[in-house]
Amino acid sequence: MPKGQGVPQHVAIIMDGNGRWAKRRLLPRSAGHRAGMERIAGIAEHLFSRGVRYLTLFALSTENLSRPKEEVDALFSLFREYFTEGLSRLKEKDVLVRAIGERELLPEDIRALIQSAEKETEGGKGGTLTLAIAYGGRQDILRAARSFVREGKEPTEEEFSARLSTAGLPAPDLLIRTGKEVRISNFLLFECAYAELYFSEKLFPDFSDEDIDRALEDYAARERRFGKV
Repeated sequence: MPKGQGVPQHVAIIMDGNGRWAKRRLLPRSAGHRAGMERIAGIAEHLFSRGVRYLTLFALSTENLSRPKEEVDALFSLFREYFTEGLSRLKEKDVLVRAIGERELLPEDIRALIQSAEKETEGGKGGTLTLAIAYGGRQDILRAARSFVREGKEPTEEEFSARLSTAGLPAPDLLIRTGKEVRISNFLLFECAYAELYFSEKLFPDFSDEDIDRALEDYAARERRFGKV
C-alpha cells in the first residue's frame, strides 16, 4: 500500500453487473445475482482483513423492484437463502450484519429474517457489513426531512445525519462501483458528499481480491482536502 491516505475506514460498493455476467455466459439473470451474492462474504472478509471497519453494499434499489416479477422473485429467494444459510461464514468471523432500506417493500418473511440476522450478529467486532436492500438515497433524505418538518424543527447536519437509515455509521471514505457504469445511482447521496469514487470495469461477481487491493491502493495515493487548500 503506497503512503498517503492509508486504509479507508468505510467502503461502500455498488454491486453492478450481475445480470451482464450471466448474459455473457448464456445463463439466466438469476444465475448472475446468485454469483454476486456468493461473492459478498469473500469481499467482506478481504476488506476487513485489510483494516476496513465498515462495508456497505448496494444489493437492491427501490427502482430495481420495478423489474420483471420473475427477476424480483428470484432476488427475494436469494435473500431468503442468504439470511438463513449464507451468513454462517460471516458469523464465524464475528461480523456484525445490518440492513438499510424501505423494509415495508419487502415480503414479511424476509423482514423477519433480516431482523433475526441483525440480532444474532449484534455486537460483532470483526467488521460491520450493511446491506442496502430496497434502498434509495433520495427517498431516505426525503423521509428524514419530512420528520423534521412534522416537528417544526430546523436540523443541524449532525441531527439530519442521525435520522438517515445509515445513522451510527461513519460517512464512506471510498465508493466503488463495478460493472463499468460511471454513476452513483441514488446510493448514499448525502453520506457520499466527500467520498472518493472508484469505477471498475469488472462485473461484480468477477471483482476479485486483487481488484479490491487496486482500489485501496488508488485510494491511498489520493489527497483528500474536503474543499480546503
